[in-house]
Amino acid sequence: MNLSLRFSGIALALFSTLVFTASAKAAWTVKNLNPAGSSESIAWAAGGGQQVGVTRVGSEPASGYLRASLWSGTAASWVDLSPAGTTDSYAYAVSGGQQTGWAVVGGWQHASLWSGTAASWVDLNPAGTSTSQASAVSGGQQAGYAVVSGTSHASLWNGTAASWVDLHPTVSTQSEVLAASDGQQAGRARVGGSNHASLWSGTAASWVDLNPAGAIESYAYGASGGQQAGQATLGGLRFASLWSGTAASWVNLNPAGSTQSEALAMSGGNQVGYALQGGVDRASLWSGTAASWTDLSIYLQTGFTSSFATGISSDGINTYISGFGYNTLTNRTEPLLWIQAVPEPSSMVVFAVGALWFARKRSAKSVSNFRSPTQNS
Repeated sequence: MNLSLRFSGIALALFSTLVFTASAKAAWTVKNLNPAGSSESIAWAAGGGQQVGVTRVGSEPASGYLRASLWSGTAASWVDLSPAGTTDSYAYAVSGGQQTGWAVVGGWQHASLWSGTAASWVDLNPAGTSTSQASAVSGGQQAGYAVVSGTSHASLWNGTAASWVDLHPTVSTQSEVLAASDGQQAGRARVGGSNHASLWSGTAASWVDLNPAGAIESYAYGASGGQQAGQATLGGLRFASLWSGTAASWVNLNPAGSTQSEALAMSGGNQVGYALQGGVDRASLWSGTAASWTDLSIYLQTGFTSSFATGISSDGINTYISGFGYNTLTNRTEPLLWIQAVPEPSSMVVFAVGALWFARKRSAKSVSNFRSPTQNS
Protein backbone atom coordinates (compact mmCIF):
# COMPACT_ATOMS: atom_id res chain seq x y z
CA MET A 1 0.00 0.00 0.00
CA ASN A 2 2.77 2.46 0.92
CA LEU A 3 4.63 1.59 -2.28
CA SER A 4 1.50 2.25 -4.35
CA LEU A 5 0.91 5.60 -2.69
CA ARG A 6 4.54 6.54 -3.11
CA PHE A 7 4.42 5.64 -6.82
CA SER A 8 1.21 7.62 -7.15
CA GLY A 9 2.95 10.65 -5.68
CA ILE A 10 5.91 10.25 -8.04
CA ALA A 11 3.61 9.96 -11.05
CA LEU A 12 1.64 13.02 -9.98
CA ALA A 13 4.83 15.02 -9.50
CA LEU A 14 6.10 13.91 -12.90
CA PHE A 15 2.80 14.82 -14.54
CA SER A 16 2.77 18.29 -12.97
CA THR A 17 6.40 18.93 -13.87
CA LEU A 18 5.97 17.86 -17.49
CA VAL A 19 2.83 19.95 -17.98
CA PHE A 20 4.51 23.00 -16.46
CA THR A 21 7.64 22.45 -18.55
CA ALA A 22 5.65 22.07 -21.77
CA SER A 23 3.79 25.29 -21.02
CA ALA A 24 6.92 27.18 -20.05
CA LYS A 25 8.81 26.13 -23.19
CA ALA A 26 5.96 27.00 -25.60
CA ALA A 27 7.15 30.01 -27.58
CA TRP A 28 5.29 33.31 -27.91
CA THR A 29 5.17 34.88 -31.34
CA VAL A 30 4.26 38.54 -31.77
CA LYS A 31 2.36 40.21 -34.60
CA ASN A 32 2.28 43.94 -35.29
CA LEU A 33 -1.33 44.95 -36.05
CA ASN A 34 -0.69 48.56 -37.10
CA PRO A 35 -2.72 49.05 -40.32
CA ALA A 36 -1.39 50.79 -43.42
CA GLY A 37 -1.93 54.55 -43.33
CA SER A 38 -2.17 54.75 -39.55
CA SER A 39 0.00 57.13 -37.55
CA GLU A 40 -0.43 55.04 -34.39
CA SER A 41 -2.71 52.37 -32.92
CA ILE A 42 -3.52 50.51 -29.71
CA ALA A 43 -5.01 47.02 -29.31
CA TRP A 44 -7.00 47.17 -26.11
CA ALA A 45 -8.78 43.81 -25.77
CA ALA A 46 -8.94 40.29 -27.20
CA GLY A 47 -11.77 37.78 -27.45
CA GLY A 48 -13.08 35.10 -29.79
CA GLY A 49 -10.18 35.46 -32.22
CA GLN A 50 -10.76 39.21 -32.51
CA GLN A 51 -8.92 42.24 -31.14
CA VAL A 52 -10.23 45.78 -30.65
CA GLY A 53 -8.78 49.18 -29.91
CA VAL A 54 -8.19 52.47 -31.65
CA THR A 55 -6.31 53.71 -34.72
CA ARG A 56 -5.38 57.30 -35.53
CA VAL A 57 -5.94 58.13 -39.21
CA GLY A 58 -6.66 61.13 -41.43
CA SER A 59 -5.92 64.74 -40.63
CA GLU A 60 -7.28 66.80 -37.80
CA PRO A 61 -5.53 69.78 -36.20
CA ALA A 62 -2.48 68.42 -34.33
CA SER A 63 -3.76 64.89 -33.89
CA GLY A 64 -5.79 63.01 -36.50
CA TYR A 65 -9.08 61.21 -36.09
CA LEU A 66 -9.50 58.33 -33.64
CA ARG A 67 -11.17 55.29 -35.18
CA ALA A 68 -12.65 52.41 -33.20
CA SER A 69 -10.83 49.41 -34.64
CA LEU A 70 -11.30 45.68 -35.05
CA TRP A 71 -8.70 43.09 -36.08
CA SER A 72 -8.73 39.34 -36.64
CA GLY A 73 -5.09 38.59 -35.98
CA THR A 74 -3.35 40.58 -38.74
CA ALA A 75 -2.76 44.19 -39.71
CA ALA A 76 -4.48 43.55 -43.05
CA SER A 77 -7.68 42.40 -41.30
CA TRP A 78 -8.27 45.88 -39.82
CA VAL A 79 -11.88 47.10 -39.83
CA ASP A 80 -12.78 50.75 -39.20
CA LEU A 81 -15.82 50.69 -36.89
CA SER A 82 -16.43 54.46 -36.90
CA PRO A 83 -20.15 54.98 -37.56
CA ALA A 84 -21.36 57.38 -40.24
CA GLY A 85 -22.05 60.85 -38.85
CA THR A 86 -19.64 60.53 -35.93
CA THR A 87 -16.15 61.92 -35.47
CA ASP A 88 -13.83 60.16 -33.02
CA SER A 89 -14.57 56.66 -31.73
CA TYR A 90 -12.87 54.03 -29.56
CA ALA A 91 -13.40 50.29 -28.96
CA TYR A 92 -12.54 48.91 -25.51
CA ALA A 93 -13.90 45.37 -25.33
CA VAL A 94 -14.81 42.36 -27.49
CA SER A 95 -16.70 39.13 -26.73
CA GLY A 96 -19.06 36.84 -28.60
CA GLY A 97 -18.74 38.80 -31.84
CA GLN A 98 -19.73 42.07 -30.16
CA GLN A 99 -17.53 45.13 -29.61
CA THR A 100 -18.12 48.02 -27.22
CA GLY A 101 -16.69 51.49 -26.70
CA TRP A 102 -17.78 55.00 -27.57
CA ALA A 103 -18.40 57.30 -30.51
CA VAL A 104 -18.65 61.09 -30.52
CA VAL A 105 -22.14 62.20 -31.54
CA GLY A 106 -22.86 65.92 -31.70
CA GLY A 107 -19.77 66.62 -29.64
CA TRP A 108 -20.61 64.09 -26.89
CA GLN A 109 -19.28 60.61 -26.23
CA HIS A 110 -21.99 57.95 -26.54
CA ALA A 111 -21.66 54.38 -25.31
CA SER A 112 -21.52 52.22 -28.41
CA LEU A 113 -22.08 48.63 -29.52
CA TRP A 114 -20.94 46.99 -32.75
CA SER A 115 -21.21 43.54 -34.30
CA GLY A 116 -18.18 43.64 -36.56
CA THR A 117 -18.96 46.52 -38.91
CA ALA A 118 -19.44 50.27 -38.78
CA ALA A 119 -22.98 49.81 -40.13
CA SER A 120 -23.90 47.57 -37.17
CA TRP A 121 -23.41 50.42 -34.67
CA VAL A 122 -25.95 50.82 -31.86
CA ASP A 123 -26.07 54.03 -29.80
CA LEU A 124 -26.41 52.96 -26.14
CA ASN A 125 -26.52 56.45 -24.63
CA PRO A 126 -29.48 56.44 -22.18
CA ALA A 127 -32.19 59.07 -22.45
CA GLY A 128 -31.54 62.00 -20.15
CA THR A 129 -27.79 61.44 -19.89
CA SER A 130 -25.16 63.66 -21.48
CA THR A 131 -22.22 61.29 -21.92
CA SER A 132 -21.64 57.55 -21.68
CA GLN A 133 -19.09 54.86 -22.43
CA ALA A 134 -19.26 51.08 -22.76
CA SER A 135 -16.01 49.57 -21.48
CA ALA A 136 -16.99 45.89 -21.25
CA VAL A 137 -19.06 43.20 -22.94
CA SER A 138 -19.97 39.67 -21.88
CA GLY A 139 -22.86 37.29 -22.54
CA GLY A 140 -24.75 39.80 -24.64
CA GLN A 141 -24.53 42.47 -21.94
CA GLN A 142 -22.57 45.72 -22.13
CA ALA A 143 -21.24 47.72 -19.20
CA GLY A 144 -19.53 51.03 -18.52
CA TYR A 145 -20.82 54.34 -17.24
CA ALA A 146 -23.31 57.11 -18.00
CA VAL A 147 -23.09 60.68 -16.72
CA VAL A 148 -26.20 61.50 -14.72
CA SER A 149 -26.57 65.06 -13.42
CA GLY A 150 -22.84 65.59 -13.84
CA THR A 151 -21.81 62.35 -12.10
CA SER A 152 -20.61 59.13 -13.70
CA HIS A 153 -22.80 56.16 -12.80
CA ALA A 154 -21.74 52.54 -13.30
CA SER A 155 -24.04 51.19 -16.00
CA LEU A 156 -25.29 47.99 -17.60
CA TRP A 157 -27.07 47.45 -20.93
CA ASN A 158 -28.67 44.56 -22.80
CA GLY A 159 -28.12 45.76 -26.35
CA THR A 160 -30.22 48.93 -26.42
CA ALA A 161 -30.22 52.39 -24.85
CA ALA A 162 -33.63 51.66 -23.33
CA SER A 163 -32.27 48.61 -21.48
CA TRP A 164 -29.95 50.76 -19.32
CA VAL A 165 -29.55 49.75 -15.66
CA ASP A 166 -28.02 52.20 -13.16
CA LEU A 167 -25.52 50.33 -10.93
CA HIS A 168 -24.38 53.38 -8.97
CA PRO A 169 -23.96 52.54 -5.22
CA THR A 170 -25.69 54.89 -2.81
CA VAL A 171 -22.47 55.45 -0.83
CA SER A 172 -20.48 56.47 -3.90
CA THR A 173 -19.97 59.87 -5.52
CA GLN A 174 -18.74 58.36 -8.83
CA SER A 175 -18.69 54.86 -10.27
CA GLU A 176 -17.98 52.98 -13.50
CA VAL A 177 -17.75 49.42 -14.78
CA LEU A 178 -14.47 48.46 -16.45
CA ALA A 179 -14.93 44.70 -16.96
CA ALA A 180 -17.68 42.08 -17.16
CA SER A 181 -17.87 38.29 -17.02
CA ASP A 182 -20.49 35.64 -16.23
CA GLY A 183 -23.11 38.08 -14.96
CA GLN A 184 -20.64 40.03 -12.83
CA GLN A 185 -19.32 43.53 -13.41
CA ALA A 186 -16.08 44.96 -12.00
CA GLY A 187 -14.74 48.48 -11.86
CA ARG A 188 -14.43 51.29 -9.37
CA ALA A 189 -16.58 53.41 -7.08
CA ARG A 190 -15.46 56.62 -5.40
CA VAL A 191 -16.01 56.25 -1.66
CA GLY A 192 -14.84 58.75 0.96
CA GLY A 193 -12.77 60.66 -1.60
CA SER A 194 -10.86 57.70 -3.08
CA ASN A 195 -11.55 55.08 -5.75
CA HIS A 196 -12.31 51.57 -4.52
CA ALA A 197 -12.16 48.46 -6.70
CA SER A 198 -15.75 47.28 -6.98
CA LEU A 199 -17.87 44.31 -7.94
CA TRP A 200 -21.52 44.08 -8.97
CA SER A 201 -23.91 41.30 -9.96
CA GLY A 202 -26.36 43.23 -12.10
CA THR A 203 -27.85 45.64 -9.58
CA ALA A 204 -26.75 48.65 -7.56
CA ALA A 205 -27.66 46.80 -4.34
CA SER A 206 -25.26 43.97 -5.19
CA TRP A 207 -22.19 46.26 -4.95
CA VAL A 208 -19.15 44.84 -3.12
CA ASP A 209 -16.24 47.03 -2.01
CA LEU A 210 -13.00 45.21 -2.96
CA ASN A 211 -10.58 47.80 -1.60
CA PRO A 212 -7.97 45.86 0.44
CA ALA A 213 -7.11 46.82 4.00
CA GLY A 214 -4.44 49.53 4.02
CA ALA A 215 -4.91 50.51 0.37
CA ILE A 216 -5.20 54.20 -0.49
CA GLU A 217 -7.18 53.35 -3.60
CA SER A 218 -7.81 50.47 -6.00
CA TYR A 219 -9.33 49.61 -9.39
CA ALA A 220 -10.67 46.38 -10.91
CA TYR A 221 -9.90 46.31 -14.64
CA GLY A 222 -10.58 42.65 -15.46
CA ALA A 223 -12.99 39.87 -14.54
CA SER A 224 -13.21 36.16 -15.30
CA GLY A 225 -14.42 33.00 -13.58
CA GLY A 226 -15.42 34.71 -10.35
CA GLN A 227 -12.10 36.55 -10.02
CA GLN A 228 -11.18 40.18 -10.58
CA ALA A 229 -7.86 41.77 -11.57
CA GLY A 230 -6.59 45.32 -11.27
CA GLN A 231 -4.40 47.38 -8.99
CA ALA A 232 -4.21 48.59 -5.41
CA THR A 233 -2.11 51.50 -4.17
CA LEU A 234 -0.26 50.87 -0.92
CA GLY A 235 2.53 53.04 0.46
CA GLY A 236 2.30 55.26 -2.59
CA LEU A 237 2.97 52.39 -5.04
CA ARG A 238 0.55 50.68 -7.42
CA PHE A 239 0.58 46.89 -7.27
CA ALA A 240 -1.04 44.47 -9.74
CA SER A 241 -3.84 42.79 -7.82
CA LEU A 242 -6.17 39.82 -7.87
CA TRP A 243 -9.41 39.24 -5.96
CA SER A 244 -11.91 36.41 -5.62
CA GLY A 245 -15.00 38.42 -4.81
CA THR A 246 -14.06 40.03 -1.50
CA ALA A 247 -11.61 42.61 -0.19
CA ALA A 248 -10.10 39.98 2.13
CA SER A 249 -9.25 37.73 -0.82
CA TRP A 250 -6.78 40.28 -2.24
CA VAL A 251 -3.52 38.91 -3.68
CA ASN A 252 -0.52 41.14 -4.45
CA LEU A 253 0.82 40.21 -7.91
CA ASN A 254 3.66 42.72 -7.97
CA PRO A 255 6.74 40.77 -9.13
CA ALA A 256 10.08 40.94 -7.32
CA GLY A 257 12.14 43.87 -8.53
CA SER A 258 9.15 45.87 -9.83
CA THR A 259 8.43 49.32 -8.48
CA GLN A 260 4.94 49.44 -10.00
CA SER A 261 2.53 47.12 -11.78
CA GLU A 262 -1.11 46.78 -12.87
CA ALA A 263 -3.22 43.86 -14.09
CA LEU A 264 -5.39 45.19 -16.91
CA ALA A 265 -7.31 42.09 -17.99
CA MET A 266 -7.77 38.42 -17.16
CA SER A 267 -9.13 35.15 -18.55
CA GLY A 268 -8.99 31.49 -17.53
CA GLY A 269 -6.90 32.02 -14.41
CA ASN A 270 -4.33 34.22 -16.19
CA GLN A 271 -3.84 37.95 -15.76
CA VAL A 272 -2.08 40.44 -18.06
CA GLY A 273 -0.86 43.99 -17.64
CA TYR A 274 2.52 45.58 -17.08
CA ALA A 275 5.30 45.82 -14.54
CA LEU A 276 7.78 48.66 -14.20
CA GLN A 277 11.29 47.22 -13.98
CA GLY A 278 14.51 49.18 -14.40
CA GLY A 279 12.48 52.23 -15.37
CA VAL A 280 10.81 50.37 -18.28
CA ASP A 281 7.15 49.34 -18.52
CA ARG A 282 7.09 45.68 -19.54
CA ALA A 283 4.06 43.77 -20.86
CA SER A 284 3.35 41.09 -18.28
CA LEU A 285 1.55 37.81 -17.69
CA TRP A 286 0.63 36.20 -14.37
CA SER A 287 -1.13 33.00 -13.29
CA GLY A 288 -2.44 34.02 -9.91
CA THR A 289 0.77 34.75 -7.97
CA ALA A 290 3.60 37.27 -8.04
CA ALA A 291 6.08 34.42 -8.57
CA SER A 292 4.29 33.33 -11.75
CA TRP A 293 5.18 36.60 -13.53
CA THR A 294 6.32 36.35 -17.16
CA ASP A 295 7.98 39.25 -18.98
CA LEU A 296 6.30 39.38 -22.41
CA SER A 297 8.49 42.24 -23.61
CA ILE A 298 11.40 39.86 -24.26
CA TYR A 299 9.54 38.51 -27.31
CA LEU A 300 9.30 41.91 -29.06
CA GLN A 301 11.36 42.88 -32.08
CA THR A 302 14.24 45.33 -31.80
CA GLY A 303 13.07 48.90 -31.43
CA PHE A 304 10.26 48.43 -28.93
CA THR A 305 10.83 49.98 -25.54
CA SER A 306 7.83 50.26 -23.22
CA SER A 307 5.03 47.73 -23.72
CA PHE A 308 1.67 46.86 -22.16
CA ALA A 309 -0.56 43.78 -22.28
CA THR A 310 -4.23 44.78 -22.23
CA GLY A 311 -6.33 41.74 -23.14
CA ILE A 312 -6.21 37.94 -23.11
CA SER A 313 -8.32 35.13 -24.57
CA SER A 314 -8.00 31.54 -25.77
CA ASP A 315 -9.78 29.46 -28.41
CA GLY A 316 -8.40 26.17 -27.07
CA ILE A 317 -5.79 26.10 -29.82
CA ASN A 318 -3.92 29.34 -29.10
CA THR A 319 -3.73 31.89 -26.33
CA TYR A 320 -3.96 35.49 -27.56
CA ILE A 321 -2.71 38.54 -25.68
CA SER A 322 -3.40 41.99 -27.08
CA GLY A 323 -1.47 45.12 -26.20
CA PHE A 324 0.75 47.83 -27.52
CA GLY A 325 4.28 49.18 -27.36
CA TYR A 326 6.30 52.19 -28.38
CA ASN A 327 8.48 51.57 -31.42
CA THR A 328 11.55 53.81 -31.49
CA LEU A 329 12.25 52.86 -35.12
CA THR A 330 8.92 54.27 -36.32
CA ASN A 331 8.46 56.79 -33.47
CA ARG A 332 4.91 55.68 -32.75
CA THR A 333 2.75 53.48 -30.54
CA GLU A 334 1.81 50.25 -32.32
CA PRO A 335 -0.74 47.49 -31.54
CA LEU A 336 0.66 44.07 -30.71
CA LEU A 337 -0.68 40.52 -30.54
CA TRP A 338 1.18 37.80 -28.64
CA ILE A 339 0.23 34.26 -29.71
CA GLN A 340 1.13 30.99 -28.00
CA ALA A 341 -0.07 27.50 -28.92
CA VAL A 342 -1.90 25.78 -26.09
CA PRO A 343 0.48 22.95 -25.08
CA GLU A 344 -0.59 19.43 -26.04
CA PRO A 345 0.23 16.45 -23.80
CA SER A 346 3.53 14.83 -24.82
CA SER A 347 4.12 11.10 -24.79
CA MET A 348 5.83 11.48 -21.42
CA VAL A 349 2.80 13.29 -20.05
CA VAL A 350 0.57 10.51 -21.35
CA PHE A 351 2.89 8.01 -19.64
CA ALA A 352 2.65 9.96 -16.39
CA VAL A 353 -1.16 10.06 -16.60
CA GLY A 354 -1.20 6.29 -17.20
CA ALA A 355 1.18 5.68 -14.33
CA LEU A 356 -0.93 7.83 -12.06
CA TRP A 357 -4.08 5.92 -13.03
CA PHE A 358 -2.34 2.58 -12.46
CA ALA A 359 -1.00 3.70 -9.10
CA ARG A 360 -4.42 4.87 -7.98
CA LYS A 361 -5.95 1.55 -9.03
CA ARG A 362 -3.28 -0.33 -7.04
CA SER A 363 -3.80 1.95 -4.08
CA ALA A 364 -7.58 1.53 -4.20
CA LYS A 365 -7.19 -2.26 -4.37
CA SER A 366 -4.84 -2.23 -1.38
CA VAL A 367 -7.27 -0.11 0.62
CA SER A 368 -10.14 -2.46 -0.24
CA ASN A 369 -8.13 -5.37 1.23
CA PHE A 370 -8.27 -3.67 4.63
CA ARG A 371 -12.05 -3.33 4.58
CA SER A 372 -14.14 -5.43 6.93
CA PRO A 373 -15.74 -8.42 5.16
CA THR A 374 -19.14 -7.04 6.17
CA GLN A 375 -18.59 -3.76 4.30
CA ASN A 376 -20.20 -3.24 0.92
CA SER A 377 -17.77 -3.10 -1.99
